[in-house]
Amino acid sequence: MPSSSSVHEARQALGSRLRQIRRQSGLTAVELARRCMWSQSKVSRIENGHLGVSPDVIEKWTQACGAEALKEELLADARATEETYVEWRKMERTGLRQANEGATARWEKTHRFKAYSQCLIPGPLQTESYTRAVLTALRARRDVHDDVEETVTIRMERQRLLSDSSRSYAFLLEETVLHHRLGGRQLMLGQLSRLIQASGASNISIGIIPRTADRSAIWPVEDFWIFDDRQVNVELVSAYLTVKRPLEVRQYTDAFTRLKSLAVYGPEAFSLIGAALAPFAPTD
Repeated sequence: MPSSSSVHEARQALGSRLRQIRRQSGLTAVELARRCMWSQSKVSRIENGHLGVSPDVIEKWTQACGAEALKEELLADARATEETYVEWRKMERTGLRQANEGATARWEKTHRFKAYSQCLIPGPLQTESYTRAVLTALRARRDVHDDVEETVTIRMERQRLLSDSSRSYAFLLEETVLHHRLGGRQLMLGQLSRLIQASGASNISIGIIPRTADRSAIWPVEDFWIFDDRQVNVELVSAYLTVKRPLEVRQYTDAFTRLKSLAVYGPEAFSLIGAALAPFAPTD
Protein backbone atom coordinates (compact mmCIF):
# COMPACT_ATOMS: atom_id res chain seq x y z
CA MET A 1 0.00 0.00 0.00
CA PRO A 2 1.15 3.57 -0.67
CA SER A 3 2.50 5.49 2.33
CA SER A 4 4.97 8.32 2.78
CA SER A 5 6.90 6.70 -0.11
CA SER A 6 4.26 8.29 -2.37
CA VAL A 7 5.52 11.69 -1.27
CA HIS A 8 9.13 10.76 -1.98
CA GLU A 9 8.19 9.62 -5.49
CA ALA A 10 6.34 12.90 -6.10
CA ARG A 11 9.31 14.89 -4.78
CA GLN A 12 11.64 12.90 -7.04
CA ALA A 13 9.48 13.77 -10.06
CA LEU A 14 9.48 17.46 -9.16
CA GLY A 15 13.22 17.35 -8.47
CA SER A 16 13.84 15.80 -11.88
CA ARG A 17 11.83 18.60 -13.47
CA LEU A 18 13.89 21.23 -11.66
CA ARG A 19 17.12 19.47 -12.72
CA GLN A 20 15.93 19.54 -16.33
CA ILE A 21 15.18 23.27 -16.10
CA ARG A 22 18.64 23.91 -14.62
CA ARG A 23 20.39 21.96 -17.36
CA GLN A 24 18.36 23.61 -20.12
CA SER A 25 19.46 26.99 -18.75
CA GLY A 26 23.10 25.89 -19.04
CA LEU A 27 23.78 26.13 -15.30
CA THR A 28 25.77 23.64 -13.27
CA ALA A 29 24.56 22.68 -9.80
CA VAL A 30 27.50 24.63 -8.37
CA GLU A 31 26.55 27.80 -10.25
CA LEU A 32 22.87 27.51 -9.32
CA ALA A 33 23.79 27.10 -5.66
CA ARG A 34 26.02 30.18 -5.87
CA ARG A 35 23.31 32.32 -7.46
CA CYS A 36 20.71 31.22 -4.89
CA MET A 37 23.20 31.45 -1.98
CA TRP A 38 22.66 27.79 -1.09
CA SER A 39 25.03 24.91 -0.49
CA GLN A 40 25.59 22.55 -3.40
CA SER A 41 24.25 19.72 -1.22
CA LYS A 42 20.90 21.52 -0.96
CA VAL A 43 20.59 21.61 -4.76
CA SER A 44 21.45 17.90 -4.89
CA ARG A 45 18.87 17.01 -2.22
CA ILE A 46 16.15 18.96 -4.02
CA GLU A 47 16.93 17.40 -7.40
CA ASN A 48 16.94 13.90 -5.91
CA GLY A 49 13.68 14.32 -4.01
CA HIS A 50 15.23 14.26 -0.54
CA LEU A 51 14.08 17.76 0.37
CA GLY A 52 10.70 19.45 0.10
CA VAL A 53 10.33 22.35 -2.33
CA SER A 54 9.02 25.56 -0.79
CA PRO A 55 7.63 28.56 -2.71
CA ASP A 56 10.88 30.40 -1.90
CA VAL A 57 12.90 27.63 -3.56
CA ILE A 58 10.72 27.78 -6.70
CA GLU A 59 11.07 31.58 -6.78
CA LYS A 60 14.86 31.52 -6.58
CA TRP A 61 15.28 28.51 -8.87
CA THR A 62 13.20 29.91 -11.74
CA GLN A 63 14.80 33.34 -11.39
CA ALA A 64 18.32 31.92 -11.45
CA CYS A 65 17.49 29.78 -14.51
CA GLY A 66 15.63 32.50 -16.36
CA ALA A 67 12.49 30.35 -16.27
CA GLU A 68 10.07 32.70 -14.50
CA ALA A 69 7.33 31.70 -16.96
CA LEU A 70 7.27 28.24 -15.35
CA LYS A 71 6.99 29.51 -11.77
CA GLU A 72 3.21 29.20 -11.31
CA GLU A 73 3.13 25.72 -12.82
CA LEU A 74 5.96 24.58 -10.57
CA LEU A 75 4.32 26.14 -7.51
CA ALA A 76 1.15 24.17 -8.24
CA ASP A 77 3.17 20.94 -8.56
CA ALA A 78 4.99 21.66 -5.30
CA ARG A 79 1.74 22.33 -3.44
CA ALA A 80 0.21 19.11 -4.74
CA THR A 81 3.29 17.16 -3.66
CA GLU A 82 3.37 18.51 -0.13
CA GLU A 83 -0.40 18.20 0.33
CA THR A 84 -0.10 14.45 -0.23
CA TYR A 85 1.49 13.87 3.17
CA VAL A 86 0.60 16.33 5.92
CA GLU A 87 1.78 15.83 9.46
CA TRP A 88 -0.89 16.02 12.15
CA ARG A 89 1.11 18.66 14.02
CA LYS A 90 0.68 20.95 11.00
CA MET A 91 -2.98 20.13 10.39
CA GLU A 92 -3.89 20.51 14.04
CA ARG A 93 -1.67 23.36 15.15
CA THR A 94 -4.80 25.33 16.17
CA GLY A 95 -6.77 22.28 17.35
CA LEU A 96 -8.92 19.51 15.86
CA ARG A 97 -11.65 21.73 14.44
CA GLN A 98 -9.76 23.13 11.44
CA ALA A 99 -8.96 19.74 9.91
CA ASN A 100 -12.54 18.55 10.37
CA GLU A 101 -14.01 21.68 8.83
CA GLY A 102 -11.75 21.20 5.81
CA ALA A 103 -13.04 17.67 5.30
CA THR A 104 -16.69 18.75 5.05
CA ALA A 105 -16.37 20.20 1.54
CA ARG A 106 -14.90 16.93 0.22
CA TRP A 107 -17.71 14.95 1.82
CA GLU A 108 -20.34 17.17 0.27
CA LYS A 109 -18.86 16.64 -3.21
CA THR A 110 -18.73 12.85 -2.87
CA HIS A 111 -21.56 10.45 -3.77
CA ARG A 112 -19.91 7.03 -3.43
CA PHE A 113 -18.12 6.39 -0.17
CA LYS A 114 -16.15 3.31 0.76
CA ALA A 115 -14.45 2.87 4.12
CA TYR A 116 -12.43 0.16 5.76
CA SER A 117 -11.55 0.10 9.45
CA GLN A 118 -9.60 -2.22 11.68
CA CYS A 119 -9.39 0.30 14.53
CA LEU A 120 -12.51 2.38 15.15
CA ILE A 121 -16.13 2.71 14.10
CA PRO A 122 -16.02 5.09 11.08
CA GLY A 123 -17.11 8.67 11.75
CA PRO A 124 -20.48 8.63 9.92
CA LEU A 125 -21.59 5.66 12.04
CA GLN A 126 -20.45 7.06 15.36
CA THR A 127 -22.76 8.22 18.13
CA GLU A 128 -22.08 11.61 19.64
CA SER A 129 -20.66 10.01 22.80
CA TYR A 130 -18.32 7.76 20.81
CA THR A 131 -17.13 10.70 18.69
CA ARG A 132 -16.47 12.73 21.82
CA ALA A 133 -14.42 9.86 23.29
CA VAL A 134 -12.37 9.52 20.08
CA LEU A 135 -11.64 13.24 19.84
CA THR A 136 -10.86 13.60 23.54
CA ALA A 137 -8.28 10.81 23.26
CA LEU A 138 -6.76 12.37 20.12
CA ARG A 139 -6.54 15.80 21.72
CA ALA A 140 -4.76 14.40 24.77
CA ARG A 141 -2.38 12.22 22.74
CA ARG A 142 -1.39 15.00 20.34
CA ASP A 143 -1.46 17.72 23.00
CA VAL A 144 -3.39 20.27 20.93
CA HIS A 145 -5.83 23.06 21.76
CA ASP A 146 -9.06 21.80 23.34
CA ASP A 147 -11.82 22.43 20.80
CA VAL A 148 -13.36 18.97 21.16
CA GLU A 149 -16.95 20.15 21.59
CA GLU A 150 -16.84 22.36 18.49
CA THR A 151 -15.37 19.47 16.51
CA VAL A 152 -18.04 17.06 17.77
CA THR A 153 -20.68 19.47 16.47
CA ILE A 154 -19.03 19.56 13.02
CA ARG A 155 -18.89 15.77 12.80
CA MET A 156 -22.47 15.31 13.93
CA GLU A 157 -23.68 17.89 11.43
CA ARG A 158 -21.83 16.07 8.64
CA GLN A 159 -23.84 12.93 9.35
CA ARG A 160 -26.85 14.62 7.73
CA LEU A 161 -25.37 13.47 4.41
CA LEU A 162 -26.24 9.88 5.34
CA SER A 163 -29.92 10.64 4.79
CA ASP A 164 -29.30 11.72 1.19
CA SER A 165 -30.42 8.69 -0.84
CA SER A 166 -28.34 9.83 -3.84
CA ARG A 167 -25.20 8.96 -1.86
CA SER A 168 -24.07 5.41 -1.13
CA TYR A 169 -21.95 4.26 1.80
CA ALA A 170 -20.11 0.94 1.98
CA PHE A 171 -18.42 0.21 5.30
CA LEU A 172 -16.13 -2.72 6.06
CA LEU A 173 -15.19 -3.34 9.68
CA GLU A 174 -12.90 -5.92 11.16
CA GLU A 175 -14.80 -7.78 13.89
CA THR A 176 -12.18 -6.62 16.40
CA VAL A 177 -13.46 -3.04 15.93
CA LEU A 178 -16.67 -4.07 17.68
CA HIS A 179 -14.70 -5.08 20.76
CA HIS A 180 -12.43 -2.03 21.08
CA ARG A 181 -13.72 -0.13 24.12
CA LEU A 182 -13.65 3.64 24.17
CA GLY A 183 -15.75 4.16 27.26
CA GLY A 184 -18.26 2.72 29.67
CA ARG A 185 -21.19 0.36 29.23
CA GLN A 186 -23.71 2.97 28.09
CA LEU A 187 -21.37 4.43 25.49
CA MET A 188 -20.59 1.05 23.95
CA LEU A 189 -24.20 -0.12 24.15
CA GLY A 190 -25.34 2.98 22.30
CA GLN A 191 -22.61 2.73 19.68
CA LEU A 192 -23.12 -0.93 18.83
CA SER A 193 -26.89 -0.40 18.70
CA ARG A 194 -26.27 2.47 16.30
CA LEU A 195 -24.57 0.08 13.87
CA ILE A 196 -27.66 -2.10 13.72
CA GLN A 197 -29.89 0.92 13.24
CA ALA A 198 -27.74 2.40 10.45
CA SER A 199 -27.63 -0.86 8.53
CA GLY A 200 -31.36 -0.54 7.91
CA ALA A 201 -30.86 2.40 5.53
CA SER A 202 -31.12 1.48 1.85
CA ASN A 203 -28.00 3.48 0.89
CA ILE A 204 -25.78 2.07 3.66
CA SER A 205 -24.10 -1.34 3.73
CA ILE A 206 -22.11 -2.56 6.71
CA GLY A 207 -19.94 -5.63 6.31
CA ILE A 208 -18.13 -7.28 9.21
CA ILE A 209 -14.99 -9.33 8.57
CA PRO A 210 -15.05 -12.17 11.12
CA ARG A 211 -12.00 -12.85 13.24
CA THR A 212 -12.17 -16.40 11.90
CA ALA A 213 -11.89 -15.33 8.23
CA ASP A 214 -9.11 -16.90 6.16
CA ARG A 215 -6.66 -14.02 5.53
CA SER A 216 -4.64 -15.76 2.82
CA ALA A 217 -5.82 -13.30 0.13
CA ILE A 218 -5.46 -10.10 2.18
CA TRP A 219 -4.69 -9.34 5.80
CA PRO A 220 -5.78 -6.28 7.84
CA VAL A 221 -4.37 -3.02 6.47
CA GLU A 222 -4.43 0.61 7.55
CA ASP A 223 -7.83 2.31 7.88
CA PHE A 224 -8.78 4.13 4.69
CA TRP A 225 -11.55 6.08 2.95
CA ILE A 226 -12.27 6.05 -0.79
CA PHE A 227 -14.14 9.00 -2.29
CA ASP A 228 -15.86 8.32 -5.65
CA ASP A 229 -12.96 5.99 -6.56
CA ARG A 230 -10.90 9.12 -7.23
CA GLN A 231 -9.25 9.92 -3.92
CA VAL A 232 -8.15 7.92 -0.90
CA ASN A 233 -7.42 9.25 2.58
CA VAL A 234 -5.43 7.30 5.12
CA GLU A 235 -4.81 8.23 8.75
CA LEU A 236 -1.27 7.29 9.71
CA VAL A 237 0.19 7.62 13.20
CA SER A 238 2.15 10.76 12.32
CA ALA A 239 0.35 12.17 9.31
CA TYR A 240 -2.67 12.35 7.03
CA LEU A 241 -2.14 10.78 3.62
CA THR A 242 -4.06 11.83 0.50
CA VAL A 243 -3.76 9.52 -2.52
CA LYS A 244 -4.90 10.75 -5.95
CA ARG A 245 -2.61 8.99 -8.42
CA PRO A 246 -4.89 6.60 -10.38
CA LEU A 247 -2.56 3.62 -10.00
CA GLU A 248 -2.44 3.99 -6.23
CA VAL A 249 -6.17 4.64 -5.96
CA ARG A 250 -6.73 1.37 -7.83
CA GLN A 251 -4.57 -0.41 -5.26
CA TYR A 252 -6.97 0.70 -2.56
CA THR A 253 -10.13 -0.09 -4.52
CA ASP A 254 -8.68 -3.54 -5.22
CA ALA A 255 -7.91 -3.98 -1.52
CA PHE A 256 -11.48 -2.96 -0.68
CA THR A 257 -12.86 -5.57 -3.09
CA ARG A 258 -10.66 -8.28 -1.58
CA LEU A 259 -11.62 -7.30 1.95
CA LYS A 260 -15.29 -7.18 1.01
CA SER A 261 -15.12 -10.79 -0.16
CA LEU A 262 -14.30 -11.77 3.44
CA ALA A 263 -17.15 -9.84 5.04
CA VAL A 264 -20.55 -11.04 6.21
CA TYR A 265 -23.74 -9.00 6.00
CA GLY A 266 -27.32 -9.05 7.28
CA PRO A 267 -28.15 -11.66 9.94
CA GLU A 268 -24.56 -12.92 10.09
CA ALA A 269 -23.25 -9.41 10.69
CA PHE A 270 -25.99 -8.76 13.27
CA SER A 271 -24.92 -11.92 15.08
CA LEU A 272 -21.36 -10.62 15.41
CA ILE A 273 -22.59 -7.21 16.59
CA GLY A 274 -24.89 -8.96 19.05
CA ALA A 275 -21.98 -10.95 20.47
CA ALA A 276 -20.08 -7.70 21.01
CA LEU A 277 -23.19 -6.16 22.61
CA ALA A 278 -23.71 -9.00 25.07
CA PRO A 279 -21.23 -7.86 27.75
CA PHE A 280 -22.91 -4.43 27.86
CA ALA A 281 -26.53 -5.57 27.93
CA PRO A 282 -28.51 -4.79 31.10
CA THR A 283 -28.55 -7.61 33.64
CA ASP A 284 -31.53 -8.56 35.79
